[in-house]
Amino acid sequence: MNEMTRPKRLERSDTDRFLTGVCGGMAAFAGIDATIVRLAFVVFTLLGGGAFVYILAWLLMPAESESNSLLQEIIRNFQGKPNQ
Repeated sequence: MNEMTRPKRLERSDTDRFLTGVCGGMAAFAGIDATIVRLAFVVFTLLGGGAFVYILAWLLMPAESESNSLLQEIIRNFQGKPNQ
């Protein structure tokens, strides 16, 4: 019996979140512990690029409970289109 499964999608976690759920979502997508992803972001931030990547991921990754990313919603609001 073929069971249709939802395709894997990179999205912010609604449950495993510290700030915005970016690291929790990346960890769930990769199948690893969220602490490892958080530590990688800390190291990357200390090296000079982590904060920019984190903010970009926050804008581009939709939340688990949402179909659109935050950036898509901002653009839709700017264009005057109603929310879906």
